[in-house]
Amino acid sequence: MRVTHAALAVLAACGLVALSVPLGRTALADPLPGGLGPCVPGTCPGTHPPVGNGPFAGRDDGINLFVGGDMRVTGSAAEAEGRAVVGGSFTLDKTSGSSIYNVGVAGVGSRVPPPDGADYLTVGKDVAVADGQRLDAVGDSAGGVVRHAGKVTGTVIGKLVHDPDAMQPYAGLRGRLKTASECYARAATTGTARNQGYQTLFTGDGKAKLQVFTIDQDIAGPSGGTQGIAFAGIPDGATVLVNLTGRVRTINTYSGTLDDNDPLNRLRPRLLWNFPDASTAALTGSGVFQGSVLAGNPAGTTTVTLLGTNGRFFAAGDLVHGSSAGPGSGQEFHAYPFVGDLPPCHGEPDPTTPTTTTTVTSPTGTTPTTGTGPATTSPTSTAPATTTTAPSTATSVVAATSTTPGGTGGLPRTGTDAGPLLGLGALLLTGGTALVLVTIRRRTR
Repeated sequence: MRVTHAALAVLAACGLVALSVPLGRTALADPLPGGLGPCVPGTCPGTHPPVGNGPFAGRDDGINLFVGGDMRVTGSAAEAEGRAVVGGSFTLDKTSGSSIYNVGVAGVGSRVPPPDGADYLTVGKDVAVADGQRLDAVGDSAGGVVRHAGKVTGTVIGKLVHDPDAMQPYAGLRGRLKTASECYARAATTGTARNQGYQTLFTGDGKAKLQVFTIDQDIAGPSGGTQGIAFAGIPDGATVLVNLTGRVRTINTYSGTLDDNDPLNRLRPRLLWNFPDASTAALTGSGVFQGSVLAGNPAGTTTVTLLGTNGRFFAAGDLVHGSSAGPGSGQEFHAYPFVGDLPPCHGEPDPTTPTTTTTVTSPTGTTPTTGTGPATTSPTSTAPATTTTAPSTATSVVAATSTTPGGTGGLPRTGTDAGPLLGLGALLLTGGTALVLVTIRRRTR
């Protein structure tokens, strides 16, 4: 249950209730900004299946990948399952592997893609696809839309829609993610983390429904090498928030499998990895990474070269997907929802919340990681190149370019219109009756 902001504003204006909670903030737990995280119907399955290539298990109209800046696909990156929104430019220029990059539908993933005809990819500036390569927004579905505000060059499989206001439904979301990320990093810790060389072990208090760990070191083995990730003392149903502070930060792991009986996999729907201030973040290794990711620095660049990433991925800055170096190839984002209960971080960070850091200890004789990242992976901070003078030369394999704005893009509605509430407030005053109005919003889980 939750008292909506609009209802509180009306009651305060009518003198019916005194506000003890500032607007934009509640005393209850919350999802990510904009309602991001949960599956949005479509037809959401009761349980998302493990990674595979079976028939579609449902349809999810939620955003699985949000990039506030530019997104560059390189190396042998293969696909980004689910709806993707890129505020800047999108560049596809792979250096190895298949010539195709899939958006929306993945050949191997959760197999819960967006509905047919939805915006599979929304881009706030230009879309550039290298010669001989293809951006595929169809896969084995009936196909989706690539909505773009700028020019398109190269080959796109799917329906192209030119819309100068493509990013309007997401106005302000980049800043809200930044604020929320910084606010999450201020949450009081509930457990400890120990870098044991071969793994980093996070141990919770066994009680709290929100388990918080804040560390200022990399999750990596000696000399930045790959290592495991393990959790203990996490109650059933608890949300796990891991804050990794620091300007340069790396996760280099072999953990995560395709087996949903893996303990780490079972935490996935309520596990969030938060990089509040990293200018350079790297997620690398040979694992199938579990949990959602929030990178809150709009000036930062996150490079993902993990074989698989299972969960929502939200970056306020730039994103580089893929590398031809390091373990494995064919890097993929898989669409899995986040349904955790996070601290109430809608507006400005709360200055009264103490900043705490989880103590990270290392085994005897092991040098703690220092944030320099693994030797095999070097995050790229260069913004992707865009074409600003050439005319559009895009090839739409399925449908011709349309200039009609609109479509299915946009955030799910999670609020309540204030108009009826204002009318009700006036009626209450006229009748001289003092009532307490509580509007309840049910959040989808």
